[in-house]
Amino acid sequence: MDILKKIKEKKAVIGVIGLGYVGLPLVIAFAQKGFKVVGFDTDEKKVKKLLNGETYIRDIPPRSIRNTYSNFKPTTKFSNLKDMDVIIICVPTPLNKNYEPDMRYVFETAKVISKYLRKGHLVVLESTTYPGTTDEDLKSILEESGLKAGKDFYLSFSPERVDPGNKKFNISNTPKVVGGYSKKCLEMVKILYDNITLTIPVSSCKVAEMAKILENTYRAVNIALVNELKILCDYMNIDIWEVIEAAKTKPFGFQAFYPGPGLGGHCIPIDPFYLSWKAKEFDFRARFIELAGEINSSIPYYVVNKTIEALNLQDKSIGNSRILILGLGYKKDVDDPRESPSFKLIELYERYGAKVDYNDPYIPIAPKMRKWNIKKKSVSLTSENIAKYDCIVVSTNHSSYDPFFIEKYAKLIIDTRNLFGNIKSKKIVKA
Repeated sequence: MDILKKIKEKKAVIGVIGLGYVGLPLVIAFAQKGFKVVGFDTDEKKVKKLLNGETYIRDIPPRSIRNTYSNFKPTTKFSNLKDMDVIIICVPTPLNKNYEPDMRYVFETAKVISKYLRKGHLVVLESTTYPGTTDEDLKSILEESGLKAGKDFYLSFSPERVDPGNKKFNISNTPKVVGGYSKKCLEMVKILYDNITLTIPVSSCKVAEMAKILENTYRAVNIALVNELKILCDYMNIDIWEVIEAAKTKPFGFQAFYPGPGLGGHCIPIDPFYLSWKAKEFDFRARFIELAGEINSSIPYYVVNKTIEALNLQDKSIGNSRILILGLGYKKDVDDPRESPSFKLIELYERYGAKVDYNDPYIPIAPKMRKWNIKKKSVSLTSENIAKYDCIVVSTNHSSYDPFFIEKYAKLIIDTRNLFGNIKSKKIVKA
């Protein structure tokens, strides 16, 4: 039976490499539609949890794992790739210390796949990357198998659009862009994803790759704008949050973006730099992207300076202060700490000699990240604990944080998320 018929009859076996915030929801989506799915990951702890019906992602309840038992098998044995009909790559694409693409996870994964690649395989890359990755880099590695893309196997790109914590949009109701190395590759990938959501076919993998980077660059640039305006409004004694609320009442021509302590998450702080790096290959400088990156990267320093000023007004030195950061997750009500600006804030405060703790109801123990390993545990948010810190810094505005309770017992509050809204208090400093 050819792969097209297998996909149409839901007899194709799908392998998903990378069982994180992108891969695991994808596994569940296909399994719920009746496909047999094998999830591959190098993390034995993740695989063991899944085999026990447990979850490690707050958005995915244990019942979602257990309900797919008949169709889903997690494993660390990549030799099983040879038995797949479809292989979907969902591995990280971070930046290195020089803000250049770190493609080792994608390329190493591709090398493993090439060992087990066979005729008829459909390989799909979902990891966000620069235009040309699929058609050039990934294709080159996979063809080391001796097989040819578009002839012996099918090669496609379909960018993930996962938004952790979003209760309105998920895989099933978010349109999916699909691009193929050839017309037949596009046909294959479209029919595959038509099983789980509405697909948006485009003319090439490069268009699909560029579309994803445009989505996140748009957000990064606009967040940089409001972050810069936040600083200007501070100088002018204007509340940026009130300004945004007023501006967004216009029913057309305006979309609200909000300032914060910096950029976080797996996309916005990273993806635009993939494009600016690739642009240099064409002797082009992506100045908007570079400027937005410069502004957003500077915001944690601004927050720390506002903290120093506020402590000085209380005749306190930051070097002798105890600081509690509220929120380690990169955004409201998620347990995802990837690229969270809270890590940078902790680093900067400790560089000045402050003793720093954090509270996050969703992250009891700070995980080791690619860049940071702070080795801290979340402290309880009790009245006694709040009162013993010289400063409370709101980095993430989780719904569970009661602003009135915090304000009552805090000595000083640095609010980067407008958690305290219109509460009037000399203790509160917006930053």
